[in-house]
Amino acid sequence: MTDQHDRPAPYKEPQQARSAATLARVLRAAEDIASSAGLEEMTMTGVAERAGVSVGTIYRRFEDKEQLINALTERMLDRREEYVAERLREAEPSLSGVMDAYAHALLRSFADSNNLFPELLRARGAKVTDRGARTITVVHGLLLEAAAPYADQIRRSDPQAALDTAARALLGACFHNSVRPDPATGETAQRRYADELSDMALAYLLTPDRRI
Repeated sequence: MTDQHDRPAPYKEPQQARSAATLARVLRAAEDIASSAGLEEMTMTGVAERAGVSVGTIYRRFEDKEQLINALTERMLDRREEYVAERLREAEPSLSGVMDAYAHALLRSFADSNNLFPELLRARGAKVTDRGARTITVVHGLLLEAAAPYADQIRRSDPQAALDTAARALLGACFHNSVRPDPATGETAQRRYADELSDMALAYLLTPDRRI
């Protein structure tokens, strides 16, 4: 996971269980509104109403809407790191199993929340871009760790570089799917697309370097 000491504090961390539960409810409400109506339409008042708390409760935790959005970004990125890690832990113990789990986890991570995730990464400025880059580094490291026991199956001359290339290709494809006008939607279409991405990456890893 990400280094807790590295990240800026986007809001006041709750010290009590009740406060933590309230914060979680507020962030769920913010995500629901932003996912359905967009970030521009999300207001502190609307979030308070959806969460069932007073506006004052939100302002005691967040200075402004920007800070709330930063906290929402942190929450979503944390969840994606945890989700990818969990899927890789449960992967079939083989190179194909790892690549399959990685492709499916990435696609699901980008495809949920009605494209809110890519919108957050595109719109929130340098700090969030840095935070998103840190998550990319984390999930990349998770893949390398999960694939390490099967590196001898990779037929490229530099297995680590090959895994890096495969990881970047899968990440780019999953992000592109989330922003294109005709993304793979629905469980069946997403599963098929993730299978194709996994097959593509595995075919590359199992193909010897090109001879020139």
